[in-house]
Amino acid sequence: MLKAGGAGLLLGKAGFPAIVKAVNRKPTLRVVGTHVTLQEPIRQRAERDLGINIEFYPGGSAEVLLKAATDPGAFDLYEQWSNSIRVLWQANAIQPIETRRLTYWDEINDLPKTGRIAPGAQVGKGDAPHRLLHIQPNGTLGPDPSGSISFLPYAHNVDSFGYRSDVIDEGIPYETESWGWLLDPRYRGRVAIVNAPSIGLFDLALAAQARGLIRFDNIGRMSRQEVDQLFEILVDYKRRGHFRGFWSSVPHSVDLVSGGDVDIASMFSPAATRLRGMGIPCVYAAPREGYRAWYGVMCLSSAVDEERKEAAYAYMNWWLSGWPGAFIARQGYYISNPQRTRQYLSPEEWNFWYEGQPAQIPMTGTDGKIVAEPGEVRRGGSYVKRFENVAVWNTVMDTYEYTLTKWRDLLLA
Repeated sequence: MLKAGGAGLLLGKAGFPAIVKAVNRKPTLRVVGTHVTLQEPIRQRAERDLGINIEFYPGGSAEVLLKAATDPGAFDLYEQWSNSIRVLWQANAIQPIETRRLTYWDEINDLPKTGRIAPGAQVGKGDAPHRLLHIQPNGTLGPDPSGSISFLPYAHNVDSFGYRSDVIDEGIPYETESWGWLLDPRYRGRVAIVNAPSIGLFDLALAAQARGLIRFDNIGRMSRQEVDQLFEILVDYKRRGHFRGFWSSVPHSVDLVSGGDVDIASMFSPAATRLRGMGIPCVYAAPREGYRAWYGVMCLSSAVDEERKEAAYAYMNWWLSGWPGAFIARQGYYISNPQRTRQYLSPEEWNFWYEGQPAQIPMTGTDGKIVAEPGEVRRGGSYVKRFENVAVWNTVMDTYEYTLTKWRDLLLA
C-alpha cells in the first residue's frame, strides 16, 4: 500500500493511532500522560518550534500508567511522575535514554541527581528521583551514573492540600498547617482525596500519622501490618461519610471545590492556581510535617521506531530549552535546569515563583488570569525552601500490589 503511494491509519490496542511513515510527511510523536503537562499551548508551541506533529493523550494517573505498562506500542513518550518508573521498567514498557543525546543534561541541578536541592536538605522517604534515575550494569535502577537513565528529569514540585480560606481559618505555613486537617472531624463530608494508590495513600498516611492515629517506622516503606492498620482507620472514616469524593484529574479536583462540594482536598498546584484565578480563595498549604514531593519523568517507549525516537529526543531537549519551564512556572511548577528558564520569565515572575519574594505586580497563571496580587507571597517560600522540606516522595512500595487491593476496598466501603 505504501509503495502504491497510499497512506493509512492503524489503531493500537489502547485506541491510540499508530503513525504510518510516508515520504514527505512530518513525523508524528505520540505523548501519553496527564493533564498536568499535556496542555494545548505546550503542544502547539512544540510543534511550531520543532516542525513535527505532536499528539497528546492526557488521562488520569492510574489510567495512563495502565495503558503504558500494558501496551508500549501505543505511545512514543510517556509523561508522569517518578513513582511510575518501577512499574514501567519492570514491565519492559520503556527503554534507556542516553544522556549523551540530551543537550542540557549537564545543566540539570542536583535534586534529581542526588536527592538534595541543597547540602543541608532532607532527602525524604520513598522513591527520591536519584534512587531510580540511572540504569545500573545489572539492569536495575539506582543512583550511580552510567550514561543511561530511565527517565528525563524535567517538571517537579511538592504537593500538599488546598483549602478554602473563606470556610477554614487560614493557618501559618510550616507551623499550624498540617496534613492532619484532611482527617479532622470538623470537615466531615467536605474532604476530597486524589484517587491514586501511590499518591493519595501517602496523603492519608501523613494525615493519620499527624493526628496520632498511627506511627510508621518508615512511611516510604510501609509493612503489610502498617498498611492493614492504616486502611482500618481510613475505611472507618469512609463509612462515617468523611470523604466527599476521590478525584482522578486536576479538572475534576477543581470542579469539586468550585462546585461547592468540597472545602479541603489533597491537591496539585495547578488546581489551586486555577481556583484562585476563578476568584475562589484557595490556600495551598505548607504542612509542618513536610511535603509529599514528586518528580516528572519523561520516558521513551520500548517499542518506539527510529524515526519517532529521533523526534522524541528532540522533544525531550525542547522541554529543557527554556520556554516550557517558564510556562509551567506560571502554574507553580519547577524545571530541572531553572537558570535556562530564567530568561523567559520577567524579574518579577522569577522572584515570585522561584525566590519566594512578594509579588511586585499581579502574577498571572498559564491562562492569563491573576493568581496573586501585589504583596502576596508564594506559600511555602522559595524553590529551595520548599524542597528542603520533603517528608516523602511519590512511591511504589514493595507492598504496592497489596495496597491496590486495599485502596479498592476503601473506594467501595
